[in-house]
Amino acid sequence: MKKLVSLFLSLALLLSVMSFAAAEDDVTLNVMLPDFYSDSDWKSLEDGNPILQKIYEATGVKLNITWVPDSGYGEQTTLTLADPAHMPEVMVMQGVRDAIMISSARAGAFWDLTDFVADAENYPNLAAGADSVYDNLLVDGRLYGIYRARAYARAGVYYRNDYAAQVGYAEEPKTVEEFKDMCLKMAAIDPNIYVFNMCKYVAGTIGVMTVMNGAPYQYGVNAEGKIYPAFEDEAFQEGLDFIRELYAAGGIDPNFMTIESGNWNDAERSDPVKALMRLDCLDNGYRYQEWLEQNKGADASAPIVSLLTALPDKNGKIQIWPQNIGASGEIVVTKAVSADKLPAVMKFLDWCSSAEGQTLLNCGAEGETYWIHSDGFRYTYPEGATDEEKNTADTNTHVILHSLNQLGMNVNGDLTPPAAGTILRDEYNQNLLDNAQYVIGNPCYTFDSETNNLMGASLAQEVEDAQVQYIAGKIDLAGLQTAYANWHAQGGDDILAEYQAIYDAEK
Repeated sequence: MKKLVSLFLSLALLLSVMSFAAAEDDVTLNVMLPDFYSDSDWKSLEDGNPILQKIYEATGVKLNITWVPDSGYGEQTTLTLADPAHMPEVMVMQGVRDAIMISSARAGAFWDLTDFVADAENYPNLAAGADSVYDNLLVDGRLYGIYRARAYARAGVYYRNDYAAQVGYAEEPKTVEEFKDMCLKMAAIDPNIYVFNMCKYVAGTIGVMTVMNGAPYQYGVNAEGKIYPAFEDEAFQEGLDFIRELYAAGGIDPNFMTIESGNWNDAERSDPVKALMRLDCLDNGYRYQEWLEQNKGADASAPIVSLLTALPDKNGKIQIWPQNIGASGEIVVTKAVSADKLPAVMKFLDWCSSAEGQTLLNCGAEGETYWIHSDGFRYTYPEGATDEEKNTADTNTHVILHSLNQLGMNVNGDLTPPAAGTILRDEYNQNLLDNAQYVIGNPCYTFDSETNNLMGASLAQEVEDAQVQYIAGKIDLAGLQTAYANWHAQGGDDILAEYQAIYDAEK
């Protein structure tokens, strides 16, 4: 199988080189990407980065990357789009319907990519994307970006079942109420160990907890057909109250708002462990188990990490938080790219979703950041590697692969060499199929509210800030409700009215 994978990639390389060499001259492409390893060194093409060199050899494109820490990427996006003279040519927009995306598209900051995506002859990989997901990106009926594909039903809870067993939960909890009970009991295990692993990205934790508790996602529609913000739902408040209760019980690091998302893994992978559970993407759960196997000698046949999802709430209803819409942001091409250069840029983006492009962006280079073992599967370390060699391989990956996967779109599916299956990987993949039926959506997602475009993000941030203060006991329920009232008075009521008008018209 190893020979087949190598042959496949060699043929992909040859075809890619032929197609680019025949049609394009060398191109330097200025790219801005979010960085999840901002505390790691980065080796540029000039410094001899082997992955960037292989990308250049395959496409004739030299990538000049500006890395922005993920935690500050939204703010930097706003600053960048306000300075046309220093605009990158290709960049990630993290929120496909954020106000900055919609207003910038309407202002002409980005190229209209509708016709490119429809051109299956010249851009077959981009054209293979799902129309239903592309439709969620439309601005006034036109497409200004290529979505970065993500598994839909990937959110939930993963936790250390060896610690849960200490408090009487040798078996997974069967309901949301049992889950809450397990968490509170785990908070008493050790004052130096937290239950929820939280960082300054709190939207995921709050979202997973409140939605599993029965709340709508972002907005709900009541029995009379009236739209309301999710935070006013009784089930949302109950979910938020539980996080506050767990915090008061010592189950959450009081300094969680100082932890960057790039360091989110640290509390799980410390020695001794400092946090036992995370409400997040479940693929991080199987990666955590594999890390424990590779670095702590955990038994692969009996995982000590459990994946928990699709729990019925107190009314017997199952809901899963939609970590994404089948996409995590989009790649846009700015008007810093000339009309003459645009086809070459689009050809490169199409290549990024080819088998070779996906492999280089997501896995790196064979023998540098991944290895095909004798079983035919892909690993992140050489076959027979010692623990020291595994750590060296991991460090090297951060230096040369870094966060290049943020440029990946994969709209045509995952074409990378297969990784070895494990118990949790297989369970996760089955969950994606079984649980899609339980994922709920925002009924107003594609509605275009002018007020929301102008101030929705800032209003939502003020609400989130108040919720964080409430969780930490800095304000009481009255203080939280004051923040909600401010949301209504400062523009929220206008957003609701604009959404309602569209909802009623479509209904």
